[in-house]
Order: sequence, then structure tokens, then C-alpha cells
Amino acid sequence: MRFSDFPFLRYLPFFILGILSNSYFHISWSIGLLILGVLWGAYWLLLFLKSKGSTFLQSSLAYLILVILGFWISSFQEEVKRTPHRLQESKGYFAKALRYDIPKPNSRENLLEVIAYRDSLGWNRASNKVILYHQAELKPGQLLFVGQSPEQIDPPTFPGEFDYRAFLARKGVHYRQFVRKGPTILGIEAYNSMEFWILNLRKSLSQVLEKFMEIPESRQIASALLLGEKEALDREVRRAYSETGTMHILAVSGLHVGIIYAILLFPLKRVKTKSRIRKGNLLGVILLIWIYALLTGFSPSVIRASFMFTLFSLGQMRERKPSIWNILAFSALVMIAINPEVMYEVGFQLSYTAVAGIVGLQPLIVRWWEPQSRVLEYFWQLAAVSLAAQLATFPLTLYYFHIFPTYFLLVNLVIIPMAFVAMILGLGLLSLSWIPGVGTGLGYVLDHWILSQNSVNSFFQNLPGGVQERLTISLFAMVSVWGMLLIWGNWEWGNRRRLMYFAAILLGLWRLEALVWEISKPKDEILIFSKGGKTLIQSQVGSHYLVWNQDFPPEQISFSLDPLRIQQGIPKMPEILRGISTETGVCFPGLGFSYSLQQKEILLDSESNFQIRKFGN
Repeated sequence: MRFSDFPFLRYLPFFILGILSNSYFHISWSIGLLILGVLWGAYWLLLFLKSKGSTFLQSSLAYLILVILGFWISSFQEEVKRTPHRLQESKGYFAKALRYDIPKPNSRENLLEVIAYRDSLGWNRASNKVILYHQAELKPGQLLFVGQSPEQIDPPTFPGEFDYRAFLARKGVHYRQFVRKGPTILGIEAYNSMEFWILNLRKSLSQVLEKFMEIPESRQIASALLLGEKEALDREVRRAYSETGTMHILAVSGLHVGIIYAILLFPLKRVKTKSRIRKGNLLGVILLIWIYALLTGFSPSVIRASFMFTLFSLGQMRERKPSIWNILAFSALVMIAINPEVMYEVGFQLSYTAVAGIVGLQPLIVRWWEPQSRVLEYFWQLAAVSLAAQLATFPLTLYYFHIFPTYFLLVNLVIIPMAFVAMILGLGLLSLSWIPGVGTGLGYVLDHWILSQNSVNSFFQNLPGGVQERLTISLFAMVSVWGMLLIWGNWEWGNRRRLMYFAAILLGLWRLEALVWEISKPKDEILIFSKGGKTLIQSQVGSHYLVWNQDFPPEQISFSLDPLRIQQGIPKMPEILRGISTETGVCFPGLGFSYSLQQKEILLDSESNFQIRKFGN
């Protein structure tokens, strides 16, 4: 087995390099297209000349073309999504509702596509998107008039805080708006067109679940499992499944597509048919898989899985077994080419990393034990898949979420089969609910089955030490872990001496990074966090961390300040910094500094060596 046997796996890194380079080198997409044309012409000229010794030059030029192609696609998409309109200065706008409302605690949420806006000069065409929070009831396709201007989404205030503005910008959304009552509904545009057919179908199926399932918690999970509607999940439900490492059950992913694929393919394996009929059946399975992907919202993991199962099925039709690595890399290439921003989505990264781990590591893990019983072999295969996926994705989990579920292996052995049964029951309910009595019976069974699933999940969640929190990992450390896993995966057939050198270099650089970070870390530091006139002061004296909170809202600390604290290794509950009120501010005796309430500044004593950093407004 050689790396050259996987061409798309070779192409993918160079294409991604081009995408990433667009963030550092800002060149017009038209100039990028010109460079791409010149390189492409040079490549074909070399092929035409067929000169000796030009193979290396041709290969180098081909990889450079991939880099420039990625750069050009990224810059072109960026130009298309750029928003030249200044809606925040408008006096009102016409828009179209793009979906059904999502219930919120005190309002409803919808996504609008702006058609035109009015400013001091009159009406202007626009193509922006606005998240609207309102009290009315909107449906997809409705034409609306909003008589107020939206606001731009604020960037993050503090280091490490989730960048909600960038997250929405990658989806083409740059504005949001809160209205007390609701927009003026003018009419409806193409409500029954193909554009909204899937939305209407999903709404109808959701209403079937609402009609036949009486337990709200079960209904929420059924909607997430079957329809990809996880927006309505309670915070406690999300937290429970996140802390046990089973959140992938609720987010429609490749697992769900695999279950649907297995259900559809099961009868075809049991019935012998002619080749032409078998090919027609496989095409039908492919069609149903993509309808399911469309129905559940086309998430990156669902697209990846649908793409892979499609290529597998096409390979079966031609009686060929294509390489899983080529299929994986090819699907990633297509997805990134269509939308380069998908590369930055956590779901995309977790999905492809998990599959890569399963393909590369699961065969190695399975060899550790050979059960004699079929039942034990089934659970061992499932455990091996779960362990391989977790090994590959845990660096990303630590990097983004800073938690690690201790009992992930045990809980997945139970929850995944239960979710499989729940999906079978749910699909039966959605397809057979029109038969009198069947819908009521299946709804009752599904209600209590999911309730049992929640109870099992809660049992594991409440076990001692069920989740390790406030863990962190640097970007280089994450890459180093993947490098070690890559070495393990290639140990049997690779050059072991080179792999050992590679491992030694990775470990050395990893430790060097940790040493540099420890040396450069300040020992005496004062951080001032301000937002909306609220202030919190955090001081570090050696290895001690102390906090003085004037009026900073405690509920904002977890998502505003904790990301930076976790990076710095600060405990969740630092020591309380005691201060003495004075006429001008607050004095902190023994530490050598005070805080001026009027100037909002730290005043240091002459002997103090504190470094001061300010964050916020």
C-alpha cells in the first residue's frame, strides 16, 4: 500500500492550503483567476512538449495549481458573500421569511432574506440575511416589511470568547433585529414551490410527532433524531448528552445516515434479484438517502455520509470496491469546493476526523481481542468503532469544548443500539401514522423507549467522575496527537525507523512548546474585564489567582471569561480578592495596587511589578 495509491488524499492538503492562504494574502479573485489560467497553460505546454526530466516539474506545477485553485475559489466565495449594503442605517426593508419560526423563551426566531431596503436616497436592492426575533407567527415564503433598521452583530469582547459574528458571517448572516410585535405581512411568494417543499414536509412530519407523542422530552429527541431539529432541545438535555459523549446521537450525522442506509439495504441483501433490478434498487436507496439528507438540513456530516454511501453503492453496481480513503478525500474536496467556509465548521471537522479514525484505527483495535460469541463480537466491534472515533476526535473536543466524557465507551455501547431502535420506531411512526391505531401505538412505545434512553444516559452522567472539565490543548499539541495516531496506524507497513524519528521530533517540539509557554507566562499580572459598564478584576500573584468582582454578571462569566481562564489553567473558582473602599476607589492591601472607580484604571504602588492588560469596553 502506497500513499500514491490515494490520489484524492494527496490533492486534499494542497487544496486546503490554498483555502487557508486566502486569509493571509488578500488578492482579487480576478487576479487569482488570471494566475490560475497562466499556470494551467504552462502545465498543458509541458504535457505537450513531453520533455525528459519534466515529470517532477509537472507534478510540482499540478500541486501549485491546486493551491491557487483553492485560493481562487475561497476569494471568489468571499467576494460573493461580502455585504456592501449598510442595512444598519436603513429606514426599513422588504424581506422574505426563509423558514418556520424557532421558539425561544420570550420570542420567536426566523431568518429573513432582504430583498430591498430604503435609505435617504430611496429604495435599493439587497441580498443580505437578517435573524429576526419577533412575537408574530411567520411561515417560509412570506413577504414582509420591517419598518426599523437591523443591527450588526457584535464581535467577541474578550479573548477566547466564541465568535458568534464570524460564525454567522460564514453562513451569509451579518445582521439581527429584535421587534416587539412583528413585521407587516404583505403576502406570500411561491409558498408551494420546490424551494419550500422540503420545509413544509419537515413541518408536517414534525406535527405527526407532536400529535402522537405526549412526553415533551421524548418528542424533542425524536425530532432531533429523525428530522435534525435540534434547535428546540432543552439546555439540560444538551448538557446531559454532551457530558456522556453521546451528543452525536442527537445531531443528525453519518451515524443516522448509516442506520437509514442499513434499514433500506437490509431487504435487498435477503432477496436475490437480477442485476438490472438490483441496480435499480440501489439507485432507489441512493435517492432516498439524499432525500433524507435534504430533509434534515444538509449538515456537513450528513452530506459526507450521503456522498460516501452513494459512491459505495455506485461501486457495488459496477462490482468494484473503491478505496474508503479516496472516497473520504473526494467528498471533502467537493464539499470544500462548493463552500470553503464549511471547513471551519466544528461539525465538518469532527465528522471527517471520526471517520478517518474509524477507518485507520478500528482494524488495529479489533485485533486486541477475538470473542468466541457472536453477541460479544457485535459489542466488541461497536466498542472498537467508538474507541477509534473517540481517539481521533478527542483532541478537537478538548480544543473546542474543554471536556472529556470518562464513560463514553460504556454509554455508547448502550445508547447507540437504543437510538437505532428509536429510529426504526420513529420511521415506522412517520410512515404508518395514517393507519388507525398504529400511530397511537407506535407513538406510545417511542415515547417510553426514548424516556428509557434518557434514564440510561442520566445514570452514566451522574456516575462519579463522569466528565473531566476545564481541559485544554494547544493547536500544535492537537496536531502532535494526530501525528502519533498516524504513526500507530502506519506502524505495520511503514518504515519504522522513519516513524520513530518522526515521533521523536513531534515529542521534542511538543515539550519545547510547553516550555516556551511556561517561560513566557507572566508571574504577576492584572487583567481588567469590562463590558457594559460592568467590571471584574483578576490578578495573578505567582501561582495564586484572585478575583474582585464589582458588578460583572456572574451568568456571563462562563462564556465570556472562562475560555481565557481555561487556556491559562486558572481554576473555575479563583480565590476572592478582598478590597477596602476609599474615597476614590478600592484599595487592595498587601498586593501593591488599587482601583480607581472614576478613571476605571489600576493604580500601582512604586514597588509593584504587575503587568496590566485590559479587555472589553
